[in-house]
Amino acid sequence: MSTLFALIVLLAILMAIIGGEVGIRSFFSILINILLLVIVAILIATGLNIIILTLIFIPLKLATIIFVGTGNKKVGWTSFISSLIIACIVILIIIAGQYFAQAAGMNIEANDVLIGQSQQPGLSYPLISVTVAIFSALGAIAEAAVAITAGLLELKNNNSTLSTYTLKQSGFSIGRDIIGTSLNTITYGIFGSLLPLILWFYPLHYSIGEIINDKLVINNLLIMFYSLIGVILVVPLSIYLVTHPIPIFKKSK
Repeated sequence: MSTLFALIVLLAILMAIIGGEVGIRSFFSILINILLLVIVAILIATGLNIIILTLIFIPLKLATIIFVGTGNKKVGWTSFISSLIIACIVILIIIAGQYFAQAAGMNIEANDVLIGQSQQPGLSYPLISVTVAIFSALGAIAEAAVAITAGLLELKNNNSTLSTYTLKQSGFSIGRDIIGTSLNTITYGIFGSLLPLILWFYPLHYSIGEIINDKLVINNLLIMFYSLIGVILVVPLSIYLVTHPIPIFKKSK
């Protein structure tokens, strides 16, 4: 039994014991998302249009994260709509950011590995970098939307006398905590993944400028900022959709 498989089994057991039905649903949500990413990678490698694939898989990925992970339809639909709207905004930011950063493609440290191999496989590295950034940000956006929506709807259901103003204030209070937690999670996750690379740079006497301008470092930092921007934007939109529900979802359970 490999270490990875053992950890997957342990994760499934813990999520089932502690989270119950929701935990099991969340575990399958993770597996489905991994499968979707593998399918996207395979389809891109076959030469299919990257833009069309990305547009198709964005709602699929959001739906998997949100609807499989929660059993409440109202929470699900509200979170899905807010996440999808913010995803569209963040996509525009990502396209602009990746265009001006010009950090797509292989970094210089990969040259030794790629010697003798073609670095022009017929794929658009800029489009791939945009797709990677989008899929990386979607998870943070969806999770923040679910957290703020579920918290506010629970508060609203348990105290029907709350005014809209009070509910909004409570939402922003919860939202600040979610943003703070997401900031720490995303930041430490990115820097944790970059730590081995940075430690490798140190004995090579890379300057701060060379480290910051490394393509791998730049792309990871950009993904961190895209994710944080998405989380920050989805909080007020989710609060608005909860306090001003769309009529078709008012009776959703």
